[in-house]
Amino acid sequence: MRHIFESTLLLVDDNRELREMVVGILQREGFLHIDTAACVAEAEAYFCGKEPDLVILDINLPDGDGFSLMQKIRTVSGVPVLFLSARDEDSDRLLGLGLGADDYMVKPFLPKELTLRISAILKRTYLFGNRESEQEEILQLGGCCVDFRSGTARWEREPVSENFNLQGKLEKGEISLTAKELLILRKLSENRGNIVTFDQLCQAVWQDNYFGYENTIMVHIRRLREKIEENPSRPKYLLTVRGLGYKLVKN
Repeated sequence: MRHIFESTLLLVDDNRELREMVVGILQREGFLHIDTAACVAEAEAYFCGKEPDLVILDINLPDGDGFSLMQKIRTVSGVPVLFLSARDEDSDRLLGLGLGADDYMVKPFLPKELTLRISAILKRTYLFGNRESEQEEILQLGGCCVDFRSGTARWEREPVSENFNLQGKLEKGEISLTAKELLILRKLSENRGNIVTFDQLCQAVWQDNYFGYENTIMVHIRRLREKIEENPSRPKYLLTVRGLGYKLVKN
């Protein structure tokens, strides 16, 4: 990957003063390419012509909401998303993470914390390109093939379970995985057949201990199962080991 400061960031927020403030903060930290959009329509038009390396997304927008916009983005891109919103309810935070966001920050915020979180997301997201070539980049889970290089899961056959539902994402044949989902799956794949504790997963994904991430990690695991399991409510591959962590079983 290029130097982290050469990454293109897209800030979507209807508050002009806040947009200018955030752009100024990021530029002072060294980020060179920061694009902005003031509404859902502008963000959608942006994605028709280019794709950023990261999206900073507000929830309350004049012509829609950030949650719906993120769902639209996910149909065309697996780009990491950081919600930056004044809404601080747990339900909003969990909804955003459940939709596949990589992080969620509440306004007002500390400028340094924002830049640190953005930098951390970018480093984690594009880390895979720097891994040693001999590392496994394809993970086969029954009829689902996960490609770590493209960040996608592809079903090689039509799932037989009547409970299988990916909200229409099979129409394109590929399902985008978020950065956090890829990190979780990578850690489990590296230890396939063995238990990966909650703390080990949190260290791999957030570089932090499990405390405080209980709900967050459950949301990511649930979303990951919806993409790689034929029947997410009865998983065959990504199993919970009660009280300890998770395990990716061997075929």
